Amino acid sequence: MELKRKRIYGLAATTLMAMAVGLLLPSLGCAGKQDGADVMASVNGRKITRTEVQKYYDNTTADSPQKPSLEQADTLRLNILRELVDNEILMQRAEKLGLLATDEEVNTKLAEIKAPYTQEEFDNRLKGRQLTLDDFKRDLRRSLTIDKVLNKEVTSKINISDDDITNYYNQHKAEFNLIEPQYHLAQILVTTQPNPQVKNMKAQNEADARKKIQMIDNRLDSGEDFATVAMSYSEQPETAQNGGDLGFVPESSLKGDKAAYEAIGKLKPGQYTVVLPVFDPNSRQLFGFRIVKLISREVSGQRELKDPRVQQAIREQLRDRREQLLKAAYYESIRDKATVENYFAEDILKQAGTMK
Repeated sequence: MELKRKRIYGLAATTLMAMAVGLLLPSLGCAGKQDGADVMASVNGRKITRTEVQKYYDNTTADSPQKPSLEQADTLRLNILRELVDNEILMQRAEKLGLLATDEEVNTKLAEIKAPYTQEEFDNRLKGRQLTLDDFKRDLRRSLTIDKVLNKEVTSKINISDDDITNYYNQHKAEFNLIEPQYHLAQILVTTQPNPQVKNMKAQNEADARKKIQMIDNRLDSGEDFATVAMSYSEQPETAQNGGDLGFVPESSLKGDKAAYEAIGKLKPGQYTVVLPVFDPNSRQLFGFRIVKLISREVSGQRELKDPRVQQAIREQLRDRREQLLKAAYYESIRDKATVENYFAEDILKQAGTMK
């Protein structure tokens, strides 16, 4: 089997194409009677409109197989309003701190996101999500602004000391004893069945899948970045947005697919396999094709504290925990200082007869 050695590029790929909140939001009700029929909530006098919410609804329900029940719709609407309220509070905080994202920052990030695609492919992605370029840039500006606020007020104040790392290691030493080898893998998957979640050049049948995976293999052979190709063409949505990253996979899990296990076992970090068939584990019917990249291999045994990878893993875990806690506290704090009116929530309670 031919081994293909490629440079390892960073897998970090900010997927702001998924900017729309992952909640369904049908449009109904008589929210906002106090400030007009189109107003669903307000934050310090600034309105959140049904029109704005509808854009997220259209975006996230484009491929939904069925509509939610009335109760589900109301619950989801409350959730998305809560997130939009939080975003508006943070945007107002950014104004006071002088941290609003600039046009230059927005255009730079936009260029970064568009880089893996042709203009036509990018336009089709926006169209598929029922977004205009102005919608995209607006949400991009908001995302960048919120990141700046949280970085200044929360993230930048987190400090993980060497003692913190040592104490965690001593209390969780067993976590760093690998009972079997682990493989850090990434993959590009193409299926033989139509996948409604895939927007870009989705295969419709086995012949399409063979042509597509061969095209992908040719791109990789020509030197294109594995992560970028995965983001553009992999038909596994849950990993494609992360460059096909599968994380660490135990050796015992790989052995279920003998051909894949043998192919991966011959790789060195940075190399990827030839095209491998994927079979349904139950029916043994051909499901698709994949190309798997070995990012790193971890042998079994105890990992010592002096290992830089152990220290980095602990540091990141402790940092993530503290960041999660501090962000939750920060959101509660800024909410307490804001004047929020959620007209939709009030309407739900009135219709249920719990408010008079």
